[in-house]
Amino acid sequence: MKLHDLRPTPGARKKRTRVGRGIAAGKGKTAGRGTKGQKARSGGAKPPYFEGGQLPLVRRLPFKRGFTNIFRIEYQEVNLDRLDVFEPGEEVTPEKLAERGLIRKADRPVVILGRGELDRPLTVKAHRFSKSASAKIEAAGGKVERLPLPVTGARATVRPLRRSAR
Repeated sequence: MKLHDLRPTPGARKKRTRVGRGIAAGKGKTAGRGTKGQKARSGGAKPPYFEGGQLPLVRRLPFKRGFTNIFRIEYQEVNLDRLDVFEPGEEVTPEKLAERGLIRKADRPVVILGRGELDRPLTVKAHRFSKSASAKIEAAGGKVERLPLPVTGARATVRPLRRSAR
């Protein structure tokens, strides 16, 4: 016996019923659709939400309002009070933040927010800083370095405006 000889056992695979093939076939004439009525006609299928002519639920509900901004940038937020895991004078980068578990992914934009106090000088590199965060970092003797935003998604498909054109 070879692979091409394999067949399912007889009776294991049932032949499909061919409807509308004469009285002797058992499903002749009306082909199991009964007589007359919407479902007996061709193209008589109704959508599952059809409610007999009543305004369907999907049309009674209001449309979803607003829109989705395809240029939205999702920042990973880090507050100042979480930066106490770094040693004084250390450089804080998105890679080191991800390493310490303060953010999920190092390749996504990071914003530093000003909740809490900072008691050590740190060089913080991030894509965005709140005004209070940058003021507190510099007051503690640290430095703020803004990283360029990675251009991805819908933003990458749009040609940036030249400053002189505005």
